[in-house]
Amino acid sequence: MKSKLLIFIMTFIFNLTLHSESISTNLTDANHISIYHDVTSRIRCICLPSLAIKSCSYNNCVVSADLKVFIENRIRKGETGDTIVQKLLTGFGEEALSDPIIKKFSEQGSTNMVNGVVYGFGEKILADPGSTYINLTIFALGFFGIAMILLYFKKYKSTSLQTPSNSDIPAAQKYLKELD
Repeated sequence: MKSKLLIFIMTFIFNLTLHSESISTNLTDANHISIYHDVTSRIRCICLPSLAIKSCSYNNCVVSADLKVFIENRIRKGETGDTIVQKLLTGFGEEALSDPIIKKFSEQGSTNMVNGVVYGFGEKILADPGSTYINLTIFALGFFGIAMILLYFKKYKSTSLQTPSNSDIPAAQKYLKELD
């Protein structure tokens, strides 16, 4: 029973790490959503550059969340995924300053983000490597941690439940007599 439960838990954790993407969008058109998934899987998260922005959590990275909304705005304007990625590399130009998200960056004093969108981020914005290696590393560390906990409890259980051998009983009785 314990082994089946352990296998279930490990399978569940493995699936969570492989499919851990926090991707949500306000887009409703299926084609727009497809473009959104494509673009966000090809662009890095601003806060955690080893992750694609698609895998970045809104709770942890407000800048990337805003950049996702900017990407949604560009998709609504009719730009293709390749065009958006190319413009993130080389820049959207001064017309991007009219976007509400870029206005927000400007008001907050985030000149690096404004300049990146207007003039381009360069190759550093591309998501390479993917988040798969990070997820596998997290899984491996989690598996190692659980294995160490199980080994600890196995050792603790085996040492705490040992019954004294027959040769230990006279020694224990002698010790108790000395205490009286």
